[in-house]
Amino acid sequence: MSETPAKRNWMSRMLHRPTTVPVVRLHGVIAAEQRQGRLNIASVGPLLDKAFGMKSAPAVAIVINSPGGSPVQSRLISKRIRDLADEHGKPVLVFVEDAAASGGYFIAVAGDEIFVDPSSIVGSIGVIMATFGFVGALDKLGIERRVHTAGRNKSTLDPFLPEKAEDVERIERFELEIHEVFIDHVKAGRRGRLKADDDTLFTGEWWTGLRSVDLGLVDAVGDLHAVMRERYGPDVVLKPIAPKRPFFGLPRLGFSAQGVVEDVTSSLEERVWWARLGL
Repeated sequence: MSETPAKRNWMSRMLHRPTTVPVVRLHGVIAAEQRQGRLNIASVGPLLDKAFGMKSAPAVAIVINSPGGSPVQSRLISKRIRDLADEHGKPVLVFVEDAAASGGYFIAVAGDEIFVDPSSIVGSIGVIMATFGFVGALDKLGIERRVHTAGRNKSTLDPFLPEKAEDVERIERFELEIHEVFIDHVKAGRRGRLKADDDTLFTGEWWTGLRSVDLGLVDAVGDLHAVMRERYGPDVVLKPIAPKRPFFGLPRLGFSAQGVVEDVTSSLEERVWWARLGL
């Protein structure tokens, strides 16, 4: 039976179908709390599973814009990316927008290649713990505070008591252990590509995208669309992999005083994280 023009056109389109690459966008502070705008394994994991599950995709693109956050969630997300990449045999191309700092860079290291904007902020390979001291504040307010603990170190760095040297020493040991995990992760992920010594790379300093290329923390300057067109042709289709929208796209109705306070607190915390980078 002879082929009809319609069938020939259909076959031609099938043979010349453009390449589709899934894109997972990771934007926000990394934290365990289940809240919109937070990155954690619970919210990111399903997106990664869906992206890597696209059998015809030759690669997975991940766009990162994060000032950092939880070291545990950062490691879990980074590990999931590498596990899925190895399982499905797909390369991971990471694109940094404004920032991949601290935990954001921890995640970025999971990529086979990392691309940045010349003005991106990259690095901050360190650990920070910040608190406040209110010694004497309760006396001025005429408030008596009552705290009872079982365990000599249960009340470490109590903000209403003078700072104790043993508490500071214990916190510093804790931070150093986490820092070592971060350093080992970067050295493994960027093996053979780092171009500076430990005293330069692992001080907690952050750099521009251009400088991070020189240091070997990333691979090249490039944006998502340009790199993908160069790799997979001008007709490449970038398919966003995003969380499902609320029912009918409507916002949640009603509110509570507690909810409002939590939202405001969360927004302030997020602003503090970004403000550390001047963003």
